[in-house]
Amino acid sequence: MSKEKKIAITTLGCKLNYAESSAIVNSFLKKGFRPADKNEEADLVIIHTCSVTNNANQKCRQTIRKVIKESPNSYVAVVGCYAQLEPEKLASIEGVDLVLGTKEKFNLGEYIPEHLEKKTSSEVFVSNIEDVDAFGIGHSIAGQNGHDFRTRAFLKIQDGCDYCCAFCTIPKARGKRRSQSLKETIFQAEQLTQSGFREIVLTGVNIGEYGSEIGTSLRDLVAELSKVAVPRIRISSIEPNLLHSDLITEIAKSSNVVPHFHVPLQSGSDTILKHMKRRYNTSTYRKRILEAVNTIPDCSIGADVIVGYPGEEERHFDEALDFIETLPISYLHVFSFSRRPNTLIDDLIRSKQVREVPHDIKKQRSKRLQELSDYKKTAFLKKYMGQTLDVLFEENYSRNNEQDWLCLGHTANYITVGVKIPSKNWAKENFIGKIKPVKLNAINQQFIVEAEIPNL
Repeated sequence: MSKEKKIAITTLGCKLNYAESSAIVNSFLKKGFRPADKNEEADLVIIHTCSVTNNANQKCRQTIRKVIKESPNSYVAVVGCYAQLEPEKLASIEGVDLVLGTKEKFNLGEYIPEHLEKKTSSEVFVSNIEDVDAFGIGHSIAGQNGHDFRTRAFLKIQDGCDYCCAFCTIPKARGKRRSQSLKETIFQAEQLTQSGFREIVLTGVNIGEYGSEIGTSLRDLVAELSKVAVPRIRISSIEPNLLHSDLITEIAKSSNVVPHFHVPLQSGSDTILKHMKRRYNTSTYRKRILEAVNTIPDCSIGADVIVGYPGEEERHFDEALDFIETLPISYLHVFSFSRRPNTLIDDLIRSKQVREVPHDIKKQRSKRLQELSDYKKTAFLKKYMGQTLDVLFEENYSRNNEQDWLCLGHTANYITVGVKIPSKNWAKENFIGKIKPVKLNAINQQFIVEAEIPNL
């Protein structure tokens, strides 16, 4: 009898990567592989990379070298966005056996040798991104992470992007926009529900464009998902120009699509938005956000903001700061500009048509925006103190002090809540994977709302 092969996967980056990683691993489990235990060296290690920033690239390389050092006998395959964009750089890392691009990664099994023998040099299979047209399935798999707490699942509904913003490499890493059929998406959502997941997070590169090339829409999908018997459906991120009124109305009347949007802003200056080649201005952004919060009760809005974009002067930053202060945003994700090769802004920097913002100024501006985010988050959370809200508890914990541990979960509108527990085992038996009403009491220094379960 042949030896049972063990598989492990390390995923970096976005929720979309995690959804795809689950599907990739599941394809190997069906072939007889089993997940490697925590302290067990796998026969096959897959590293699913991200390339959204230069820091992400660096983290990928560090992770690859760390994995190879810890698992020197494993066959190592590197896939994902960074593999598509810079395959030769990854192939040059000693110990990497295989590098696959966006088109190839979903057929990983076809490139893996039967006996998983180590290579003396890396093999690279990366197609031109223009040739990528298939939709690779991606969704969570129950029990894949070594436990059976089926709380939140990721479901890929869309891939690729045609927007070509001046700073972004995603179209070169992911290809043109494409969507999974409405029928298949509903089928997968029902399967995840039957597996016991309590929340499904819709993922993609630009999910607001869902269905635009196959004669349907995200609004149509939301209407159908509202009929699925899962307690919660969450939209991971949506471009402001695609947060249409009919979609907002559909979500408002849904019983399971939660009141939470992540709406990338990137800049609150119309001048900078124009330079970024974004498809909206601040007026459109404000209109969409106000409509969402005025139509959907308890709606929470998160936003991405890039600071230090080339050409961003102090007046542009002040405009952005003033604009964000006036919006009903619940929290910000603040990023310093990261220069990416093969982008329009990189070309403009090289030709000296625009100047980069010095690092110390970017750092100062990031600090000011983070302070604004903290203020807005605190103001949002304070509205709910003393209220009782339903929380889906997850297998996550936070040490409150030397004695107390908090079991963490989220409300529908994405408030992080922690409840004191006597032990982790007790939490697994009583909380995790369950939705429970809790009374919100106080906000701690990590912006976790400490709460209590009535009659516990």
